[in-house]
Parts: sequence; structure tokens; C-alpha cells
Amino acid sequence: MKIAFHPKLLDCLPGYDRTQFGKDLASGITVGVLALPLAMAFAIASGVSPTAGIWTAIVAGFITALLGGSRVQIGGPTGAFIPIVYGIVVAHGYANLLGATMLAGVMLLAMGLARMGQLIRFIPVTVVIGFTNGIAVVIFLAQIKDFFGLQITSLPAEFFARIKVLAAHAHTVDLPTLALSVACFIFLLSYNRLAQHVTLLRRAPGPLAVLLVGTLVAFAFDLPVETIGSRFNGIPQELPPFGFPEVSIHDFGKLISPAITIALLGAIESLLSARVADSQIDDRHDPNQELVAQGLANIAAPLFGGFAATGAIARTSTNVKSGGRTPVAGMIHSVTLLGIVLIAAPLAAYVPLATLSAIVMVVAINMGEWHEFKELQRYSWNYRIILLATFFVTVLFDLTIAVELGMVLASLFFIYRMSELTRIERLALDEEAQDPHMLYPDGTLRVAAWQLFGSLFFGAVNKLEELLDPRAGHPEIVILDMDRLVQLDTTGLEGLENLHDKLAKRGCTLILCGLNSQPGSLLYRAGFIDEIGDDNVCPDIALALQRAHTLLPNLMGGQQDEY
Repeated sequence: MKIAFHPKLLDCLPGYDRTQFGKDLASGITVGVLALPLAMAFAIASGVSPTAGIWTAIVAGFITALLGGSRVQIGGPTGAFIPIVYGIVVAHGYANLLGATMLAGVMLLAMGLARMGQLIRFIPVTVVIGFTNGIAVVIFLAQIKDFFGLQITSLPAEFFARIKVLAAHAHTVDLPTLALSVACFIFLLSYNRLAQHVTLLRRAPGPLAVLLVGTLVAFAFDLPVETIGSRFNGIPQELPPFGFPEVSIHDFGKLISPAITIALLGAIESLLSARVADSQIDDRHDPNQELVAQGLANIAAPLFGGFAATGAIARTSTNVKSGGRTPVAGMIHSVTLLGIVLIAAPLAAYVPLATLSAIVMVVAINMGEWHEFKELQRYSWNYRIILLATFFVTVLFDLTIAVELGMVLASLFFIYRMSELTRIERLALDEEAQDPHMLYPDGTLRVAAWQLFGSLFFGAVNKLEELLDPRAGHPEIVILDMDRLVQLDTTGLEGLENLHDKLAKRGCTLILCGLNSQPGSLLYRAGFIDEIGDDNVCPDIALALQRAHTLLPNLMGGQQDEY
């Protein structure tokens, strides 16, 4: 099998000119500046150092742009990973987080090479909305500690334990921290409205403006609040050490489940981001190439101390709005971040954690599709159950369990719905009822015809039992009109075989007519047509009835005692 490897960058280089480079340069710098506060905030919220978040954005962002399947995708740490990464760090430690990230990268790479990008689209929108809103709630709750300045040394990852700890330390609220958090939170929520009236604000992304203002206020008034410098000793003004994470072989088995979670969420979010970008720039991304790039990005980032990364919807949209149209903009975004680290890293020590917490809370609010809850009454109970079950399980327990439950529920409801659409209806044979050769002495028909609708699969095969119901009469010939049957699976095939066997034991002949391509192909390949005989397979119901007329004189013709 030939493996396709064709980054989108190769399509953009022919005809690339100075004008487009100017747009990509401006956009890349804008997104790079925006990514700085988000990378630090997401990292701290995930229970790791801000340095890890910045290097994740640098390394993963560069590889995503260089090798990805989208023209404008911006990669890096995202809010969706916060509860997952935090849970892994608490349960397994930072070194194992790096190992799980690399393992997830291998999984994503394998998915891309196996051309499984299109399969991600099979996840129902109800499941995506459910876990997205659930993740937003988890992120919001995780920021309460830093937002209120609570004196908590370690915050559990599990929901009920976390709520218990937060409630027990509610009395430790730090008023200066809370005041700064609320001010930054309100400022960021109203930033877009303020930018319409203040020209200067239009030129700076909201998170960056809040970061600068919050830092200046805390420094100018000497607020006694926790900062990046007080908790993490600032950000090193140097390249990180390169090397593989120190993961014990004994811990490897424990990392498979977290790695699957990272890979699944990374694939969903990156391809969702690419689809959103496609609609903005009128392009079409390559989902398999995008998974390859995300896999390589998650393999490379831990080598520099980074962690899980994926396509970032907000930063990708900012890239598009700023004029970026090729992967060059994404690469410049990473170079911009690298320049900031090497030049201005010492200034990050003054950034208050309260300001970063407010930024993450606003991100959590904006990432949730809350209007979907208001519109639930417009949809079926199946839709509501899947969405709400995924949402609550994500919040209360675990994202992986939530997605698994959502997929199982969606599959079960789909099977039920498809089985409801599958029908078997008896055809009225009015003309045959006037033919004495077609009748038993008591006036009942010696021939019965049934029409199948929909899909005869494992969820609906039991409906064939209607043909064996004694109340259906005692025909000597049963005709199945399959002109409206569009799909047949192996369980449906087995059902037809069992029906044929039971009819044959009662001296009854089975005739099929109107076979469509897929059911017909399966019946021929399985040898079922040979079993019932080619003469008993007809193009339509009229010829099937003629075949019945031909067979009846050779049949016994007496009323059967039992059917």
C-alpha cells in the first residue's frame, strides 16, 4: 500500500510572493504574541510549568504548520487538554505525562498513515458538544483555586474530591488576588466592546492586553499576589534540555489509557479546527496529513519538555482574520514565541497567576456551546440523553468514559431507529385471489408475497419471524420483494437462511425478486442463491408471480395441517 505524505506547505510554495509573505509575517507575529499568555495559562492550569506550555507551542506549532494538512492551522496547548493533563500529572507525575504524550503521538501518526482521518467525523455532534461543554466546566472549576487565591497545596483531579477540598478551604480567600482576578475577568469579557471605542485596543489581542494590564497593576501597586516568579521561579531565558522522558517500563501499561485519551481528543479537536478554518478561507484540508503532523508534533514536543498539543481553534481563527493564508504564518508564530523567550523571558516572572486564571476562565466560557442546552427541547429524547450523559460523565468522572458512553448510546439509538425504519409488509394479491389454481379448497391463497423496506441487519432480522406466524396463513410459495431493501448484513443473511430452512421443512418454496446491488452481491457470494436456485430469483414481483404459477401445478396443493 502506498502511503501518501503531502504537507499543505508544498501546495502553497509555487507562486508564493513577497505580498503574501508580508501578510503571513504580520499574522504570525500577531498569533505568536497571542499564544504567549494562552500557552502559559493553559500550562499552569494543567499543573505544569509555564515554560512547558511555551515550548509546547513553539515545537508543536512549528511542526503542525510545516507538515500539516491545513493551510492555516495553528498548533499548541489548548484548554481542552487541561483536565486530561492535570489528571495525568496528579496520578502519574510529569515524566509519565511526557511519555503518555509521545505514545499518543505514535497513535496519531499511525491513524494518519492508516488514513483514518475521515473516521473521526463519525463521532456524533451530540457527543462532541457534550464533552466540549463538560471540559469547559471542568476547566472553570479548576481555576477557582488561583482565581480566589485559596491556600491549597494540592488540588485533586477527581470531581467530588476537588469540590470537597475547595469547600474546606473556602475561608482562605485572598482579597487582593480576588480583586485582581475579577477585574481581569470583567475586562476580558468586555474587551471586544471596549475595542470598538478604543482604537489602541483593536491592535492587541484580548488575552495579551489583559496580561499586560494585570501585570502592570500588580507591579505598580505592589499587590501581594502570587506570580510566575514566586511559584515557578520565572521562565528560563535559554533553550530547554533535549532528551527522552524518563519513563519506567513498569509504568508503561498505565499510560496506554491516558495516551488514548490524548490521541482521541487531539484528533477530534485538530480536525474540527481545520474544518472551521476551511469554511473561513474556502479551502479543504487533508485530514490524514493533519493527523500525521499532530502525531509528529506530540512525539517531538516532549523531547523539549513540552506536553500534549493539538490544533487551536481560537488561534487558527485569529491567524485567518489577520491575513495568514499559508503554513508560513504558523511557522512564524513559533519563531515569534522563540524570540520572546530568548529576549523577554525574565519579564514573565512578574505575571500574576490571578490574571492567567481569569484568562483561562474566559476561555472556558467561550469554548462551551451553552446555547445547545437551551435548544434541547427542540430535539428528540435520544439527542438529549446522549448529549447530557456525555456532559455529566465528562464533568463527574472522565472524558474517555464519557466519549465511550456517548458512542455506545449513539450506536444503540441508531440501531433502534434503523430497526424501526425496517418494515416487512404483506402485499395484496387481488388478481391471484380470482385464480382457482392459486387457492386452497377453503379459499385461502397458496401464495403469499411480502415486501421488505430499509435495512435487514442484526437489529431488525427478528422481523422475518412475522413470515412464520401461523396467523399469516399456510402458503406453499413465499415471495420476498426486496426492491426497497437497500442493505443486508451477515446476520440478515443468516436470518434469510433460517427462514428458507424452516419453509423448506414445511414444503414451502421461497422466491426472491427485485434484488438491489448490495443485498444481491452478498446473497450470491454467500451461495444463498445457489441454495434456493437461480430460477427462484426474479427481476420483479410480476415475474415472481409467473414463477409461482409455474411451480404450483407441481406442488401437493393440499391444505397444510401446520405451518
